[in-house]
Amino acid sequence: MTTDTTDTTDPTGTDAPLVDLAALGEDFTRDPYPVYEALRARGPVHRVRLPEGHNAWLVVGHEAGRAALADPSLSKEWRNAAPDLGTRQLSSGITMLSADPPLHTRLRKLVAREFTMRRVERLAPRVQEITDELLDRMVPQGRADLVDAFAFPLPITVICELLGVPFLARDSFRAWSGTALSSPDRAERESAAAQLTQYLAGLLAEKRDRPGDDLMSALIHASAGPDAEDAEGDGEDGDGDRLTPGELMGMAWLLLVAGHETTVNLIGNGVLALLTHPDQLGALRADPALIDGAVEEMLRWDGPVETPTYRFTTTPYEVGGTTVPGGGQLLLIALADANRDPARFPDPSRFDIRRDTRGHLAFGHGLHYCLGAPLARLEARVAITTLLTRCPELRLDAHPAALTWRGGMLIRGVERLPVRW
Repeated sequence: MTTDTTDTTDPTGTDAPLVDLAALGEDFTRDPYPVYEALRARGPVHRVRLPEGHNAWLVVGHEAGRAALADPSLSKEWRNAAPDLGTRQLSSGITMLSADPPLHTRLRKLVAREFTMRRVERLAPRVQEITDELLDRMVPQGRADLVDAFAFPLPITVICELLGVPFLARDSFRAWSGTALSSPDRAERESAAAQLTQYLAGLLAEKRDRPGDDLMSALIHASAGPDAEDAEGDGEDGDGDRLTPGELMGMAWLLLVAGHETTVNLIGNGVLALLTHPDQLGALRADPALIDGAVEEMLRWDGPVETPTYRFTTTPYEVGGTTVPGGGQLLLIALADANRDPARFPDPSRFDIRRDTRGHLAFGHGLHYCLGAPLARLEARVAITTLLTRCPELRLDAHPAALTWRGGMLIRGVERLPVRW
């Protein structure tokens, strides 16, 4: 695999040498790590053409990535994006992932109480119950696509129960979500996003008519109503606890899509890592108490988010001697590479469930650190521990090279994971 798809122009402007990641095709999708390693050897930031077809600046390495994640000069708001960017926001409404403080602070506060460690731990019995129910159906079959039978239905069931939307059309929702986040075709992404938005509008309307004691009902109750689309989002008394309809739609997008996508691929990638490293699988089977460290190593070694959602330069941004222009340039942080930087993790390409993984960036860093990280960790611990207990002879039912991986550079995960036992 090579990254020698560059031209030679001004290294400090938008005409900097361009690395065409799109030209690397399926090889890059399947295993991007050698490409990132080669880029890191040349410097911490590079002008790239993404598989989605538009250009960006890509930050590699742990130190540069961590700094960029926490830099307040990089905006998450699409209004700060350059007009000639070549792409646009897919999700409808305003989300925490497309907001800067103080709007981000207010939106995050509305849901943060639902995802504290204490509240998440209270969900553990229900997560175990759902896990057992799924495996009760799966285990007698002797073989399955683990993504379809287990890794997807577990987190989507948990997040739907938390939000209070048990009537979700899961097959359609999964298809729209997957296409919107991972299709290399822009028209397909936008069509799926539009269908998902239309569906969520109906879901919110139905939930408004059938409120309950759940997070979605609380968010709808906090909505400022249908006439407040252009409002600033503050309550009548200025306490910042009112959602505009656009913000409510954004919350539905974020909680339902992000609320399951990361965990689906954490479980899938994690099980695949174990099955392709039998020594580590054996160590975990021999000592199930290693599960916490195993989950952290799964997150570090092949985490579910390859690059986080977009950031835009508001001023010139200097990285390792290279200046990324201001004016809304798209900047991406390669979380996948930060977690395999030998300057932070010795022998980073080795999968080792006993390793010290402190400092990995799989859930981000700074004020946009993943709110659902405690829930994702809980679900992965319960799912993988129970799966290995119930299926003591679990093994892959396909050659690893035959597995297909999701496209794009946002979500990293296998589309299917055939297993047998």
